[in-house]
Amino acid sequence: MDIKTEWRPLFWIIAIFSICFYLPVELPRVQGAVLEALHLAKWYAREHVLLCLVPAFFIAGAVAVFVSQAAVMKYLGPNARKILAYGVAAISGTILAVCSCTILPLFAGIYRMGAGLGPACAFLYSGPAINILAMVLTARILGPEMGIARAVGAVIFAVVIGLLMHFFFRHEEAEKAAAAPVMMDDSDGRPLWQTALYFAAMVGILVFANWGKTDQPSGLWHAIYVSKWYIASGCSIALALMLATWFQLGFLRILLTAIPAVLMAIIQPQHPELAFTFGVIGLSMLSNLKSTRDGEMGQWFEESWDFAKKILPLLLIGVLIAGVLLGRPGEEGLIPSSWINSLVGGNSVGANLFASVFGAFMYFATLTEVPILQGLLGAGMGKGPALALLLAGPALSLPNMLVIRSVMGSKKTVVFVLLVVTMATISGLLYGAIF
Repeated sequence: MDIKTEWRPLFWIIAIFSICFYLPVELPRVQGAVLEALHLAKWYAREHVLLCLVPAFFIAGAVAVFVSQAAVMKYLGPNARKILAYGVAAISGTILAVCSCTILPLFAGIYRMGAGLGPACAFLYSGPAINILAMVLTARILGPEMGIARAVGAVIFAVVIGLLMHFFFRHEEAEKAAAAPVMMDDSDGRPLWQTALYFAAMVGILVFANWGKTDQPSGLWHAIYVSKWYIASGCSIALALMLATWFQLGFLRILLTAIPAVLMAIIQPQHPELAFTFGVIGLSMLSNLKSTRDGEMGQWFEESWDFAKKILPLLLIGVLIAGVLLGRPGEEGLIPSSWINSLVGGNSVGANLFASVFGAFMYFATLTEVPILQGLLGAGMGKGPALALLLAGPALSLPNMLVIRSVMGSKKTVVFVLLVVTMATISGLLYGAIF
């Protein structure tokens, strides 16, 4: 036995044993932190896995199967025109009202298909950060200047972070660009307008099924919230028609798999998530068919399942760790909330840096960051740190980082996180000095 190769496993065995041996499970704060982790995991499973992640997995799988690699390389590849690539990536958040975890399957999909590191990272940041509803809610609750600063900052962040990631890893990107094959568009494939409508239907289901409730009893956003399940159902019907005709699944198959979802919607209209669940089961059965055109349905299911089994375990582990350390929004984990409140007052470098780091590791569901910040501002948080948290928090989280590392490696993940934290800190300092 070679001692030099065995010291590392021995070290980890001793370290884990020591932690378990001295684990202070009798302390109320530790017990509370464990409960918070379980509560957060339960909340995450109920609110985000089914309605957010599952549609995102299907969309990511569809990107891998139905979007040609030539198209990805043309618009987002390392040799694509920079204005086009970063423009497309930076405004994606206006369409995708998703959180830092839901964007991950989509990011992994385009990155694996050959998208350049810069545009892929711009998309990774912009997806959860540039959210029209979040911008409107921020301006309404936290003030118009905060909403404008968040909107402008998020767009600039997406482009600058993408450009800097490309610059720092330009040698790897040059090698990737040189190795990229010259691809021609598949003229025998499905028409572009059909593919576009197909993805629009799936994105519509994702967006409207997760449309958040506003604090206003009237207005456009409230009207959409009230009607969101009808709109999502309309998108589902459109997707079913496309699968029956363009994807040659046939109306009988579609009808048989849709019956349970329709019955559940009639029997339990107050619980639309049940109908949604049966719809997901039906779509899984349809997408697992291998007897269709070129076996593309079976490929769709396999790609979607591949994303799910690689990403979902890391996300759940990250949620548990974040719950132990930070607790749920409004609750405490191992780190007391009084410490956080005392560290984000004023507009010092330390306050802005702490707000950025805290926001980067804390998990914020879409729109939840606004009421949380409202409470922190009321407790004495400075406006600069508030903006820093808004720019770092929605785009990053501990679960998010674990998955990013599995997609593009530790070095690129560390640089991406440091760029977000640094730029959020600087933006907070500037905003705090002005306002």
